[in-house]
Amino acid sequence: MAVGIVNGSSGKSALPLLREKSKDHDLVLKTFRMLIADLCQQFGGGHPGGAIGMAAIGVALWRYVMRYAPHTPDYFNRDRFVLSNGHTCLFQYTFLHLTGYKAMTFEQLKSYHSDRTDALCPGHPEIEHDGIEVTTGPLGQGVANAVGLAMATKNLAAKFNQPGYDLVNNHTWCMIGDACLQEGVGLEAISFAGHLKLNNLTVIYDNNQITCDGSVDLTNTEDINAKMRASGWDVIDVEDGCFDIEGLVQALERARAATDKPTFINVRTVIGLGSNVAGQAAAHGAAFGAPNVAQMKKDVGFNPDELFVIGETVRNFFQDLPTRGESLVQEWKDLVQKYTADFPELGAEFQRRVNGELPSNWKELIPTSFPDKPTASRAASGLVFNPIAKECESFMVGTADLSPSVNMIWPGKVDFQHPDLRTTCGINGDYSGRYIHYGVREHAMGAISNGLAAYAPNTIVPVTSSFFMFYLYAAPAVRMGALQHLQIIHVATHDSIGMGEDGPTHQPIELAALYRAMPNLLYIRPGDSEETAGAWIAAIEAKKTPSIISTSRHTLPQLKQTRRDGVLRGAYVLEEAEDAAVTLIGVGAELSFALDVAKQLKEKGIVARVISFPSQRLFERQSLEYKRSVLKRGTPAVVIEPYAPNGWERYATAGVSIQRFGHSLPGKAAYKYFGYEIDVLTGKVSDYLDRVAKDEFLQGEYVDL
Repeated sequence: MAVGIVNGSSGKSALPLLREKSKDHDLVLKTFRMLIADLCQQFGGGHPGGAIGMAAIGVALWRYVMRYAPHTPDYFNRDRFVLSNGHTCLFQYTFLHLTGYKAMTFEQLKSYHSDRTDALCPGHPEIEHDGIEVTTGPLGQGVANAVGLAMATKNLAAKFNQPGYDLVNNHTWCMIGDACLQEGVGLEAISFAGHLKLNNLTVIYDNNQITCDGSVDLTNTEDINAKMRASGWDVIDVEDGCFDIEGLVQALERARAATDKPTFINVRTVIGLGSNVAGQAAAHGAAFGAPNVAQMKKDVGFNPDELFVIGETVRNFFQDLPTRGESLVQEWKDLVQKYTADFPELGAEFQRRVNGELPSNWKELIPTSFPDKPTASRAASGLVFNPIAKECESFMVGTADLSPSVNMIWPGKVDFQHPDLRTTCGINGDYSGRYIHYGVREHAMGAISNGLAAYAPNTIVPVTSSFFMFYLYAAPAVRMGALQHLQIIHVATHDSIGMGEDGPTHQPIELAALYRAMPNLLYIRPGDSEETAGAWIAAIEAKKTPSIISTSRHTLPQLKQTRRDGVLRGAYVLEEAEDAAVTLIGVGAELSFALDVAKQLKEKGIVARVISFPSQRLFERQSLEYKRSVLKRGTPAVVIEPYAPNGWERYATAGVSIQRFGHSLPGKAAYKYFGYEIDVLTGKVSDYLDRVAKDEFLQGEYVDL
């Protein structure tokens, strides 16, 4: 269906421009495709097929439809483009070069698959580089990231836009391939976006019907258009996705004009078009070979002996885009200036959000003391954070269908929902809401939160929440957030065998080892309410690092020795003792066990010092002098934690840990079953010290008690 085309810079119809430039389309497409073939052939590797098949989509998007500024890549109200099928990265890199991104020089473009350590063309797009909104690679992640980006736009628009002042009205475009529609995280996110009616989101499907193993019908024979419509999306078909640039532009502009649904554009293309493996799986992930590339060039009238050719006509085709982009930037800056004059308070707040700043008094919102009664650290987490969430609108808080368990609801919270939704349960909201019901979609929750965080640095700080064990479902997204240096705070409850009767499926044993090992992630396990306050302070101050705050379901004693500032250093001394025979390391929900064991050892005449160790990563950031003062190497050290022992050998000489899955028992009974009673623990430590005295263990040998 033909619709009017609106030019991205002026709001005028782009049809005259498109018709004027259409005479160059054939040469632009041929040049792009031969360039992709050369870039892969140069070092004998890469993914040429998809990028070649998607060429016309890129021309329609970057030349005619998308609103962006190549010379101001971080322009706040720019359209966001996500390449979920990240293996086709040359598609994006080449358009970044052609459209004038300064960093993407011709020499940089030719760095693809080279040994240059400063290359801007890695094998999948990476967020650090200009023009790349999110790091993609694991398929389907980009779909969920795009949903998060679109949600960010909706939330900011609902908060700040006023009549005549659309400060935030950008569109999110997400390019996907066949495999993105097979990955579960992509399908979770598609379902959620349809529910939310995100009309500012368009998914462009490069439908070439090929994956690594062969044709898509090897594994998928569903009606994808029907599936998308059933998920609440509008569907537009483009039959000739290899050449019909005008039809693609019409489809893209129809998508931008959508009023009540996200849009799915099903574009039929041919992978590796023009090569001798066109339409085959062999076109996906390997260079075509020099003879084939030479023949491709002959077939389109190019000189087979010339490499990396971009002629003057093609350069001129894109040359005005930086100027067009700077006009967009200036128009937006002028709008913000007028907005701030008319709405000074909102304008000041908007600028603060653009700058990624929290209110200066956020720490004052944290309680300075807590009730003495035993308190679950998940409850303490709510006591600490809910006053902050209420007052600081940068935080968007979500849960994977566990609101009653995670304690993340603050008084007066509004749900993020489509404003016309009326639920059976009566929980409704609008796009200004900052509490997100993700449903039972842990993986998408994590990946969507990455998109929320990536919209602009710290403008939105996403908070997710679920049981700790279910962050195994979310782990790939948590990893992607860490890889991208995004600030997301994951609130993980039920983090111990002490959570009880739900049994081994819900009792985490091995998961902390994964997250303690994951680079650029803070895993923090507080031992009581005071330490929970420290965990939240650390997570909120970690502007380029995701965090996991790991809390208990069951109540914990409140300890007079704990300090929130101690948590910020990762580990600190709770009870010091001269001439101690042993250092006891307490962690999280079992922190009090270490204190109780020390007390009982004292009754046996054994002097113990006790340290709290909520975060290995924070501890490693401290000075060597501080770390030595806490650990006091040379003294036997025993860690008490019902998790897998992996990693503790760096800090302890022995540990009371678990190397099997849990057991379905009430919390106290589970602790007893696994030997986490004070008498038993004291006996194990005492026996260990006796054996140390007898030289039964080698120097540095870690002993599992």
